[in-house]
Amino acid sequence: MAQTPPGLLISAPSSGTGKTTVMLGLLRALRDTGLTVQPYKSGPDYIDPAFHLAAAGRASFNLDTWAMDTGLLDGVAQQSQGADICVAEGSMGLYDGVATRGQMGFGSSAETAKRMGWPVILVVDVGGQAQSAAATALGFRAYMPDLPFAGVILNRVASPRHERLTRLGMDRAGLPVLGVLPRRGDLTLPERHLGLIQAVEHPDLEAAIAGYADFLRDHVDLDAIRAAAQAGAAPAGGALPKPPAQRIALARDAAFSFTYPHLLSGWRAAGAEILPFSPLADEAPDPSADLVWLPGGYPELHGGTLAAAETFRAGMRRHAETRPIHGECGGYMALGAGLVDKEGTRHEMLGLLGLETSYEKRKFHLGYRRAVLRAPMPGFAAGAALRGHEFHYTTILKEADDPLAEVADADGNPVPETGARRGHVTGTFFHLITGEAGA
Repeated sequence: MAQTPPGLLISAPSSGTGKTTVMLGLLRALRDTGLTVQPYKSGPDYIDPAFHLAAAGRASFNLDTWAMDTGLLDGVAQQSQGADICVAEGSMGLYDGVATRGQMGFGSSAETAKRMGWPVILVVDVGGQAQSAAATALGFRAYMPDLPFAGVILNRVASPRHERLTRLGMDRAGLPVLGVLPRRGDLTLPERHLGLIQAVEHPDLEAAIAGYADFLRDHVDLDAIRAAAQAGAAPAGGALPKPPAQRIALARDAAFSFTYPHLLSGWRAAGAEILPFSPLADEAPDPSADLVWLPGGYPELHGGTLAAAETFRAGMRRHAETRPIHGECGGYMALGAGLVDKEGTRHEMLGLLGLETSYEKRKFHLGYRRAVLRAPMPGFAAGAALRGHEFHYTTILKEADDPLAEVADADGNPVPETGARRGHVTGTFFHLITGEAGA
């Protein structure tokens, strides 16, 4: 059995409690002490890992008990080799997941912490309460008695009196207080319709992270946090996903950036070459590429630029004549015939699929997806079962191609966004996490 570095998971009772800024400040503060810090994200989030990389200086990976099987989860855990400590960020509330079991569990952060053997630090927003906050924290500790629990960080504390009263409650509940963060309005990250803006778009991300680290150093007990970290045993086996081609041209810029890090690491580890190009800079994919992959992102914010990128458009059309192209979510939208932005302006897209989408007519799509392919797509044969995640506000106005897959949500209910295929081109609204065993 290979031992993983000691680790912790930062979670909260719900979203919006400040755990992301705590996470980023803690990653940088620990790194500044000379530690090699391995960040992780529990769940299918594809925005936070880029912020983690900026804070820790080391690629962050997703751990997902619904989508991933034991082999993949162990393969992702092995990315911590060489690190001194692992710090994972939970998603939503600590116990939030789906109703139907997936490959290993229901997708909650608590499952990730238990599986990895990492104690939980609960970030509790104590605004509007004092001793009562302890009842909330105590309930979270007691809900899963065998879950390792390190203690709490109190966030948005209004005054020394507020801190004293809140600590009294935590002391009575027997909950260690690892930090007390005063209320500060500037400790937030900019957001847009999918949550945080992308790390590459932040106007001064380095200064923001340095500020979070200073704030954490002043108000948390770093030594106690380090001492609370625990190591779990991970099997020596495990593997990351194999590449769908040898030479992969990957769109990479502010319009196309959402790719799960474990996929890229798996592709590279197996010897694939990743050839980045920027559609926004009007770059064509490498003409020697075996496959073009358009990730998700925000093409709806750059419709005019993409419509005018003639070198990019011509290169994509040439590639599609003989070799495969695959797009996910935003990449899928860009492969379509047209995209309507939030102002109602239609922009001509690549036209490699008949898809017409609108961001003017917003409809929220969120959740895990299981897809059984009706036709092959890069890396997978027809009949393969895939696991992924969908998160967008786009409405489909028209689909004019053959459906790619039978798609269902986490509970097995059919999802109308089935993806599309035409010739060598395929696309899906879900972001691929993994194929099921045998895929």
